[in-house]
Amino acid sequence: MKKHFSRIGFLALGLSLLLTACGGGNGSGSEGGSGTAAGGEKKRIALIMRQDVGTFSAQYVNGVKTEVEKNGGELTVFNANTDISKMASNLDAAVNQNFDGILIDHGTAEALQQGTQKAVDKKIPVVLFDTDISIPGVPVVEQDDHKLAELSLEQLASDHNGKGNIVKIWVAGFAPMEKRQVKYEEFLKKYPDIKEIAAFGSATNNTAVDTQTQMEAILRQYPNKGDITAVWASWDEFAKGATRAIQQAGRTEIKVYGIDLSDEDLQLMQDANSPWAATAAVDPSNIGRIHAETVFKKIKGEEVPDSVKLNPLLVKQADLPKDKKVTMADLSQYIPDWGK
Repeated sequence: MKKHFSRIGFLALGLSLLLTACGGGNGSGSEGGSGTAAGGEKKRIALIMRQDVGTFSAQYVNGVKTEVEKNGGELTVFNANTDISKMASNLDAAVNQNFDGILIDHGTAEALQQGTQKAVDKKIPVVLFDTDISIPGVPVVEQDDHKLAELSLEQLASDHNGKGNIVKIWVAGFAPMEKRQVKYEEFLKKYPDIKEIAAFGSATNNTAVDTQTQMEAILRQYPNKGDITAVWASWDEFAKGATRAIQQAGRTEIKVYGIDLSDEDLQLMQDANSPWAATAAVDPSNIGRIHAETVFKKIKGEEVPDSVKLNPLLVKQADLPKDKKVTMADLSQYIPDWGK
């Protein structure tokens, strides 16, 4: 849980929080265009995260924070560091502390359904991101995970004429991953000449580093050029680890196809002789902004659909300029509709 208080404002803020808690914090009032209540206290928004790993997460959180501040609110981040039971406890804490709105990032129904229902019963607006909870009136902001997988996999097939030996990096237990796996299984049936020769993946606090170590072992197992055609990485932390392992081994004939994108990922894709050929993604800052924007709509009593689906785009290494480095802020110049 991250809190940022100044020494001077501590007593005043403490009083404000106490008044908000005593007032019920149900966010049912109408504030027009801001997140500040009639009494002047800021709307307190809790972000319940399963983990905060890598630059994608950093840019997503920045998008949330920017939108919360734009609406005159105050953000508190609860990071469970991959511990799903801690995530459930963090949600319970946010409900008990009467936050005015709650954002949940990558939770599971098994762990968080009860806590989410408790928030709904207390009339605290909740908005989910890539979480498989289904409660009427609780919107889910999600990337189109089927399309994310399809875009990256079809590019792999196109680049290699529907043939080759591939390595899959994937992990179970996350709603978006399960959806991406559905498309992966369809992909293997569609392209019988593409064979999976190895599969691994785990979500840790050092996912990219751990993936690099595991990919290095795979490269030793398949040491010859042509043994491995490509790697499909279902998350950018996986893609980063695989890319670095391939680069260090000098095996850049092996191409990487990923999902998700950040500034760090873009730098890797633009490295000389980078094997990272393409990635399917939604702008993480935009995801965070829309996630937060949706909870403020709920706080104001506006109508919000239960599903808010964000359309992904394919970013290919070949689409990026060769004469300069591109950041996420520049990407719309090269990828039409990026960030919309």
